[in-house]
Amino acid sequence: MNYRMQICQSIGEIAQAQWNSLVCQCNGGVLHPALRHEYLLALESCGCATAETGWGPLHLAIHGDAGELLAAMPLYLKSHSYGEYVFDWAWAQAYERSGQRYYPKLLCAIPFTPVLAPKVLHATPEAGKALAQGLAQLTWQAAEKTELLGTRISTLHALFLTGQDQQLLLGEATSLNNSSRHVVQFHWHNFNPLHEKAFTSFDEFLDSLNQKKRKNIRAERRKARVEGLEIHRIQGRDVTTKQLEFFYQCYSRTYMEHFSSPYLNLEFFRRLCTTMGDQVLLVQATLQGAPVASSFFIYSEERLYGRYWGCIENLPCLHFELCYYQAIEFAIEQGIEWFEGGAQGEHKMARGLNPQTMISAHYVHANEFKLPIENFLRREKAHLQAYATELSEHTAFRAGTVLEQ
Repeated sequence: MNYRMQICQSIGEIAQAQWNSLVCQCNGGVLHPALRHEYLLALESCGCATAETGWGPLHLAIHGDAGELLAAMPLYLKSHSYGEYVFDWAWAQAYERSGQRYYPKLLCAIPFTPVLAPKVLHATPEAGKALAQGLAQLTWQAAEKTELLGTRISTLHALFLTGQDQQLLLGEATSLNNSSRHVVQFHWHNFNPLHEKAFTSFDEFLDSLNQKKRKNIRAERRKARVEGLEIHRIQGRDVTTKQLEFFYQCYSRTYMEHFSSPYLNLEFFRRLCTTMGDQVLLVQATLQGAPVASSFFIYSEERLYGRYWGCIENLPCLHFELCYYQAIEFAIEQGIEWFEGGAQGEHKMARGLNPQTMISAHYVHANEFKLPIENFLRREKAHLQAYATELSEHTAFRAGTVLEQ
C-alpha cells in the first residue's frame, strides 16, 4: 500500500470520526478523553494551543490509497517549554550559552496534559511504523533546513508514552536513535492488594491501608467536613454556567497564588462540557449554600484524570477532599481502574497513590549536545530508579504492594 503523509496546521483538517476511531483502536477500545478530537480542537479554537501561544499545531496524518486515515499524531512546533511537565530548561540554557538556538523544537504531546496516552495512533502496525518513519524524516529535514517548516528545529520530544509508543519511537521503527527519559508520577489503582480485586467502597480502600495512613485520612475527611459544608459532583453535561464560572475563578486564583497565569481559558472548559460532557466531572464544595471550592476532572471507563482545582476560602484539608478523596470515591463507584493525580507530589502517597514511571523519547540533532545530554539522561535515569524504589518502600498499603501499569 502507498502511504501519503500530511502535515496539518489544525486538528480540524482531520476528520473527527476517523481520528477518534484511531484513538479507540490504540487505547484498548476506549476513547481517551484528552486525545479526543474535541479536546484538541477546543485547545486550538479557544486560543490555548496556537502558534501565538507557542504551540503551533503540526499534526501528522498518514492516508492510504483511498484517502482513509491510517495513522495520526498530535505534534506541535514549540517556541518555549511551558505546559509540558518534562522539563528541558537546562538544555535550552546550554544551547543559549553556546550561542545556538534551542527554540523552536518539535513536541509530540497533549498540551498542558501530562497523562499516559497513545501518541502514535494507527490502524495497523505497518501504518504505525510508516508514521514513526515519517516523523523521523520530518525531524531530520526540519533540523537541517528551513524550507519545510519555515524555520529550523533543534530537537524532538515525545512525552508520556505507552509501551506501544516506546517500541515505535525508541526502537528500530525510527532512524533517529532517540534517547529515553524517565519521570515519576503518582497514580491510584483500583485494586485491593489484600483481596486481589477492585475495591467495593471507600471504607474497603481505607481498610487496605496501614493503620497510621488510615487514621490520618479519616481525620482529614472529618476536618474537611466543617458544619454547613456540602460537596456536589456534577457531570459535565449538567454543569451550569454559574458553576463553571465559579470553578474558573478558583482555577485562576490557584495560578495567581503561584505568581503565574492560567494556560487555559473559560471558553475551553465550557467547550469541554458542551462537546464531551459525558467524560467531564466537576466537584464543587459549598459552605452554608455558598460555593467555596471546586475541582475539575476528565475520565473514561478505565481512567480518571485530575489536576485543576482552586478555592476562595482556605478550609482545612479541603484540597485533599476535592482533589483525591472525591476522585477515589468516584472511581470506586464507577469501576474506574486508574486515577492519575497529575505531575509531582510525594504527599499523594499518604493518600493511596503510588509512584509510576513515565517514559518519553528525545532526539537531539546537534552533535556537540548529543553525548552530554545522553550522559545526563543516563545519570538521571539511575537517580529516578533509585528514587522510585525508595518511594515504593513507603507505600500506604498494609501489604506493601506497588502495582505497575
